[in-house]
Amino acid sequence: MKKLLLLFTLILGVSVATNAQTKPAEFKFDKELHDFGKIPLNKAATVEFKFTNVGDQPLILTKVETTCGCTVPEYTQTPVKKGESGVIKVTYNPTGAAMPFSKSITITSNAKTTTKVLYIKGETVAASTK
Repeated sequence: MKKLLLLFTLILGVSVATNAQTKPAEFKFDKELHDFGKIPLNKAATVEFKFTNVGDQPLILTKVETTCGCTVPEYTQTPVKKGESGVIKVTYNPTGAAMPFSKSITITSNAKTTTKVLYIKGETVAASTK
């Protein structure tokens, strides 16, 4: 019985030490803010936020949310393995009045930092008529 208990403790200790040495999944973005500058009303603008998984575990994006219906995200749906890259594509469709805008995109994942926020900003201007 003592040997069994000792063996169990040894196995548990080795598995804990092994897991402690691996880094959880983690984002590394090329950029976290994009400034569209001036964009015409009713003309959609798109940006891609590229990221790399710098952790040891696969990175899984579970949800990508925006602050309003005028901003639509598309994102990598499959797990991103260690060292591989993924993309979060954000399309902003300006409607209404010409004015500055600032929007946030909230990402929920299994990364060490479970919630990450990206930002887009710019100014909508009246479309020029020619």
